[in-house]
Amino acid sequence: MVETFSRNIAGRTLSLEVGRFAEQASGAVLVRYGDTIVLVSVCTAQPREGVDFFPLTVDYEERHYAVGKIPGSFFRREGRPPENAILSSRLTDRCLRPLFPKGFRNEVQVIATVLSADQENLPEVLSIVGASAALCISEIPFEGPVGAVRIGYVNDELTVNPTYAEIQTGRLDLVVAGTSEAVVMVEAGAKEVPEEIVLEAMRRGQEVNQELIDLQREMVRKLGKPKASYTPLPSPTPELEAQLAGLVKSRVEDLFVQGAARGERNVALDALESEAVEKLGEAHEKSAIKEAFEKLVKSVMRTRVLKHGKRADGRGPEEIRPISIEVGVLPRTHGSGVFRRGQTQVLTIATLGSMSMIQNLDTLTPEASKRYMHHYNFPPYSVGEVRRVGNPGRREIGHGALAERALEPVLPSEEEFPYAIRLVSEVLSSNGSTSMASVCGSSLALMDAGVPIKAPVAGVAMGLIMDEATREYAVLTDIQGVEDFQGDMDFKVAGTAEGISALQLDVKVKGIDFTVISKTLSQAKRGRMFILDKMREAIPLPRTALSPYAPRMLKLNIPVDKIGALIGPGGRTIRAMTAEYKVTIDVESDGTVIVGSSSQESAQLAHRAIMGLVKDPEVGEIYTGKVTRIMGFGAFVEILPGKEGLVHISELAERRVERVEDEVKVGDEVTVMITEVDRMGRLNLSRRAVYAEGAPREGGEQAPVPPRPEGGPPFGGGDRDRRPDDGQGQRPMSGPPRRDGPDFRRGPGQQGRGPGDRGPGGPRFGGPGRDRGPRP
Repeated sequence: MVETFSRNIAGRTLSLEVGRFAEQASGAVLVRYGDTIVLVSVCTAQPREGVDFFPLTVDYEERHYAVGKIPGSFFRREGRPPENAILSSRLTDRCLRPLFPKGFRNEVQVIATVLSADQENLPEVLSIVGASAALCISEIPFEGPVGAVRIGYVNDELTVNPTYAEIQTGRLDLVVAGTSEAVVMVEAGAKEVPEEIVLEAMRRGQEVNQELIDLQREMVRKLGKPKASYTPLPSPTPELEAQLAGLVKSRVEDLFVQGAARGERNVALDALESEAVEKLGEAHEKSAIKEAFEKLVKSVMRTRVLKHGKRADGRGPEEIRPISIEVGVLPRTHGSGVFRRGQTQVLTIATLGSMSMIQNLDTLTPEASKRYMHHYNFPPYSVGEVRRVGNPGRREIGHGALAERALEPVLPSEEEFPYAIRLVSEVLSSNGSTSMASVCGSSLALMDAGVPIKAPVAGVAMGLIMDEATREYAVLTDIQGVEDFQGDMDFKVAGTAEGISALQLDVKVKGIDFTVISKTLSQAKRGRMFILDKMREAIPLPRTALSPYAPRMLKLNIPVDKIGALIGPGGRTIRAMTAEYKVTIDVESDGTVIVGSSSQESAQLAHRAIMGLVKDPEVGEIYTGKVTRIMGFGAFVEILPGKEGLVHISELAERRVERVEDEVKVGDEVTVMITEVDRMGRLNLSRRAVYAEGAPREGGEQAPVPPRPEGGPPFGGGDRDRRPDDGQGQRPMSGPPRRDGPDFRRGPGQQGRGPGDRGPGGPRFGGPGRDRGPRP
């Protein structure tokens, strides 16, 4: 039996349908908003032997049929999930994970499959709502429901569930998820939006979430299954906790009082844990002792923060670890920066490329490509471990995407800076907040590379220690690893001096209220401003010049009808130019051409060649060109790339010339004047007219004459050799009708030209089917 529940959200109907699909799943909900439809299913299994954690898996599956596309891969089917799908999986996971019962370790799998996408209503938020609804009506223990909504800031107004187009034009894209009591997750990208607007957007989103929570509760009342029982992980006994405290508690407290470094503290804690296992192992299980020891360490660290205002390394709640900064550390890269904060150290490298190096996207969004990419690497040596090195995991992809989002608002536009930009952050040492160190290092690398960013971006990770019984709490600035692991919140905030550009909130408690969020944003701003000051001391502004090893990009515009001439038949013209000048040439459909080369001179030469290729010669202009062919009646001279003209034998010199070869040879450079451009665009040139003008002169800077593409015509010109016939004795014509024939006249008193005037097998001039005959 199919049941449908719906609410009007932001003028559109959001419906939850149960009973049509996936009837064997523990819970399955079909979520629809506009024409975007997501099927979310949840299943559970008994815990595996020896598992002492909660094995939750969330998969977000994008299907290209949802937007009427066939995947672009070789196999024409979906394979490894794209970055957007991985980020959407993480988004859903972060909302659900804090709301499962403590000690619950049954396997749970959530799969969200996008069945239809209208490219206006984004499906990521629907995945969260559907997952919460499916868990609520299933037998799986879950302390939901959870609502999730997207908030934009368009035309200086907050907008609920903005369309894709509104997100692109707006200043804020924020997703907030929460229960009926508190916020459990926030993810946002912004264009330097003040903290007050971000906070108001969260409040507005949480108001809308209450409607979604009521909708799910209505479903549960009608369709909800009884929750299954489970066996939680055993807790340490009070007796064990007392014995352990008497044995090691004072020494654990001493470690935190001394403010030992992470490695030193971990070694000491491992030794104390081993001692506890050895001395208490006869009376208690080893796993129980380890859990009790972890609980003791957590209690000592948290009590010290709440009661004494001192953190694991001796800092106060708002104190930031010592910062050191270096730029330009790698000689052959385009830009580099090292940002170190305490034991966290990140090296970021900037690489600039031509626009042909942009990343093409094959996703469900209207976005087809992106020119700015940020990649984050977390090698095992950064935490002193040994493990396999392979493809980046979900965490690495998520951290890279967060840093990418933080820097995007300050990047110059493609028109201002026509480069593809790739940043790679290498985590060299990790003790908390490596993603925010990557943001800082990225700003440094971009400025070192000479990228004209609008402003530097800094980031800081905020933590929370909260006593759930008394609700006493402390907000911590610049958290380190132990405070992240033993704390209750990881709130990353990045931005410029003007406002926030990205933020990400995850909690380990059942949610946090707006009092805590407001305090955190204010405290994060103070920390961000402090870090920005340190960065400006190292490099106050982007460098005015690019690295000598970075490509030089020259941008020009050509008429749209000249694009074909630049590309040439089968791309031969543009390929030959890139090979000759060692450049990249990117052509847009609107006539924009971007030339790139590591050599400024090569880029300029290619630029001039392209301009010459698309230029229309005019009568009276003087050019210096190369002799490309010699016929009995004159010489052909290439004055511009792909543009040849005929210098008749009578126009080669002021005196009479008996043989063309006596005056010029193939490859000679000669200065000529255009004396005629006929109605078919063919050029008549004169060397004698230049002599008559006096000293040779030219009307402007001349474009270099590039070599012809192998096996093809000159740049931009038609095929000037005989074309193969079409099997019926006819040759295809690519231009106007032939003008050869005994009756053709150029003008009064001029002799006609005919096929007999051309040598056997000789090329035609100016395009297919054209010959030059002798002149009187």
